[in-house]
Amino acid sequence: MTAIGTTAWVMDRCDDLTRHSARPDALERVYLSPEHAAANTAVRAWMLDAGLDTETDAAGNIWGRRSAAGAPQRPGTPGEPALVLGSHLDTVPDAGRYDGMLGVVLAIAVAHRLRGQALPFALEVVGFSDEEGTRFGKALLGSCAASGQWDEAWWDQSDADGVTLREAFARFGLPPDRVGDAARRPADLVGYLEAHIEQGPVLQDRDLPLAYVTTIAGARRFVLTVTGEARHAGGTPFDRRRDALVAAAHLVTRIEELARAAGCLATVGDIHVEPGAVNVIPGRAEVTLDLRGRTDADRDALWDRIAAAGREIADGRGVTIEHTETHRAPSTACAPRLSRAVAAGITKATTTSSDPLGLWSPAGHDGMAMAAVTDVGMLFVRCRDGISHHPDEHVDPEDVDLALDAYTAAVLALAEEAR
Repeated sequence: MTAIGTTAWVMDRCDDLTRHSARPDALERVYLSPEHAAANTAVRAWMLDAGLDTETDAAGNIWGRRSAAGAPQRPGTPGEPALVLGSHLDTVPDAGRYDGMLGVVLAIAVAHRLRGQALPFALEVVGFSDEEGTRFGKALLGSCAASGQWDEAWWDQSDADGVTLREAFARFGLPPDRVGDAARRPADLVGYLEAHIEQGPVLQDRDLPLAYVTTIAGARRFVLTVTGEARHAGGTPFDRRRDALVAAAHLVTRIEELARAAGCLATVGDIHVEPGAVNVIPGRAEVTLDLRGRTDADRDALWDRIAAAGREIADGRGVTIEHTETHRAPSTACAPRLSRAVAAGITKATTTSSDPLGLWSPAGHDGMAMAAVTDVGMLFVRCRDGISHHPDEHVDPEDVDLALDAYTAAVLALAEEAR
């Protein structure tokens, strides 16, 4: 095995985690699965090697901790506030090997580099259990538990096999009525720092390896239901048709036009049509919509314009368009003091005289949940062509080497400020 704490070790451990997959032909690791348990076991061993004491919390997140003096210490020990480093270990279906996982492994490597070194705060590393929301349709379950934001209404959500979240907890060996024990107290935290691949092409386009994050975008998700009239494809002339799919298609293209003009992101990811026969005019079309903006105000203004466009299309085509909001997350601003530390780390690692680049993150991250209990900051690492959520996800070892140096330097910058 390569030496712990090195760039080669980080790359190898990301490779190792791909072994814990529900599919032999692709990487898929979801919340409260056997693969989740196996990944936690692997990460626990690496944390122990890095000089951390470990614990799996009441929501399935894996934690490691060392005291301010540098000795292994039980995670969550009160009285000595901790700086938390980490990311998530779960994946989307057919995933790449760096989204989330790189951030966890880098955090362990940083902890090893600082092993035995006195700091003015304890240091913790976390591998969150469910950021993607792949299994139960609700993202950030692990970090919501850790930040004390668990919603009792989630217990009845079920996966594709009909297993409820409550049942999955019990099968994993986690008592559902103890999930509140995972919540961390603001007084026990110094901040949360996460390293993550960019999941976009900006760093590559600018030929830069690293950036700090300014804001994590707020998202809203909807299901748009277009209702027209199902009739015979051969017997109904165009002027008599109330085609739900054609109306939905007009709305989809209008959504893209409006989002481009607003400088926001809007994605229609799924369309379901009924009755779905080749010779029947569609009477119903269900469309999903994901909206993201640099600010909540930008995102919400875009939704207002989309809703108005929907009413106009519905009136013109003789259909109705209704919407149901399925998810809303506010945008999260990274704390200036953490961003300064990350920027200082980038400057030291890259030895450049130019100011580090600050980017907003259109993708969601665990920091959105952790911001409820502590300040958050993020380090972005360049990924080839901005590809993520795909097996072609790729990072260069040279960039990972710089990220490891920058991440370590950021922790030391915060330590110096605290002193």
